[in-house]
Amino acid sequence: MLLEDLRLAHESIERLEAGISDRILDDPKQLRARLARDHEISAFLNQIQSQSTRALHIYSHEQEARTAEVQAISTGDVFEEFYKQLNDIKEYQKRYPNAPVENLERAYKKAENGGPGFAGDIDGMFTGEEAFGRFFDLTMLHEEYLNLPGIRGARKLTYLQYLDTFDHFAPPQCTISRQDKMTDEFFSYVGSLAQYLESFIRRIKPLEDLGKLFGGFDEEFDQSWEKDEVAGWEAQKAHTNGTAANGPKTEGTGEGIWCADCEKEFKNDNVYKAHLTGKKHVKNAEALSNGGDAKKTNGAAAVVPAHGERLKERAVAEREHRIRKLASSMTTEREDTRVNVERKAGMTDRERQQELAALYAEDEIMTNAPNGRTGEDGEEGDDEEKIYNPLKLPLAWDGKPIPFWLYKLHGLGVEFSCEICGNYVYMGRRAFDKHFSEARHVYGLKCLGIGAQTGLFAQITGIEEAQRLWEKVQRDKKEGGGVGGKKGGGEAVEEMEDSQGNVMPKKVYEDLRKAGLFATSINAAEWKPGKDKMIMAWHRAGVRD
Repeated sequence: MLLEDLRLAHESIERLEAGISDRILDDPKQLRARLARDHEISAFLNQIQSQSTRALHIYSHEQEARTAEVQAISTGDVFEEFYKQLNDIKEYQKRYPNAPVENLERAYKKAENGGPGFAGDIDGMFTGEEAFGRFFDLTMLHEEYLNLPGIRGARKLTYLQYLDTFDHFAPPQCTISRQDKMTDEFFSYVGSLAQYLESFIRRIKPLEDLGKLFGGFDEEFDQSWEKDEVAGWEAQKAHTNGTAANGPKTEGTGEGIWCADCEKEFKNDNVYKAHLTGKKHVKNAEALSNGGDAKKTNGAAAVVPAHGERLKERAVAEREHRIRKLASSMTTEREDTRVNVERKAGMTDRERQQELAALYAEDEIMTNAPNGRTGEDGEEGDDEEKIYNPLKLPLAWDGKPIPFWLYKLHGLGVEFSCEICGNYVYMGRRAFDKHFSEARHVYGLKCLGIGAQTGLFAQITGIEEAQRLWEKVQRDKKEGGGVGGKKGGGEAVEEMEDSQGNVMPKKVYEDLRKAGLFATSINAAEWKPGKDKMIMAWHRAGVRD
């Protein structure tokens, strides 16, 4: 049934595209959730490619069979073909009675409650030291490096130093000779290191086109190898003009004399000359001379090794080149690893275990929490959802609605609007009376050009009414009359206070002062209790100067 296969391929592609769209719109904050999303999208893209390949194969290579199936359905007895296909389906179900039925509508939906989904087990992809792709875990490779043959002084290399130099394979950073690099142990080491770095970048960057990246590495290496520009793997040169007398050109660290046959550096010229007569040097020189033909040019012979040996050198050099390129493309993770190792060096083993457990616990809580709420926030959200408030009563201090009788007692159902406050509505008489001294109402009066005499404008909510009152107040001041006082008695509204704390109008104060009866004009020794009251009584009786 090619038509059914073709229809299923197109439906799967559409469902996969919808699933990818849903996951792209999601923006998780946790590193683990982001990795799970990226791996799911990568798995969907691979399935789209597979289904597209199947559909293209049906369109291009099975055109005749598809045409014949269409003709069988469109011509002849329609029900005959229908029952034929139905019998085929029944026979298939008899052969496979327990075959699951795939529901494409639900197959590509996001997993609920942080399930594994299509990305698999993210926790199993990384070790605890890698922390979901944040750091390298090169501890085992470091131990393997320290056990390589031919390492001089590398056994004192710490893990921090190894993180800085694991992609250096030429002197002086690397002390492994070219001859030792041809051993099976070194070939296995560089293969394992290149495989780990390639696997690591695939796990942390599942959506990048890594095939194109690795292809660029291989193409660059091929060009360098053809030009004989690969560092540490150039064609060997053997001098014929007597190396014992003059010595070869300086290599290695650049400070001593380099022996090309033994690939060893000597600090002293006398030691180098004595080395030339040794059995090891003679044996290496004979092995190098018998390894291939020599083409003499200008007193020097270019040693051409055997074909099989050169292929092995190319394989080792290709792995070294890939390690250098992979390390350069992950400089951020490399630096973070170095900082993390330095930080953990000052921690105890118990503190490391606690930190790792806290990392997994926090990630699990964030993954399983609904709507990204955790702990007390999630509980508060559940409580708020359970509140039943159909009358929309105001909330008390505990976050719950107040009783209905209290709502009616305070008249909170009555609305009072204030035009000066921008038609703001106050619920209840108490809130309405209180707002006249609040900042909102005072600011509204200032916007109208009214001063700070807010007490005169109590219970006034209209803009026109307030403006008329303010004009009357200003007019009374110009005429000399004060608000609440008598016309022409501008001095009577001013009050004075004597030294004893008695408050009186200014006119009374001036009369007492002129009569010499004021307390400040009497000597303290001549003053008698009750004299203030007597003066006030004289004043009330109309006694003058």
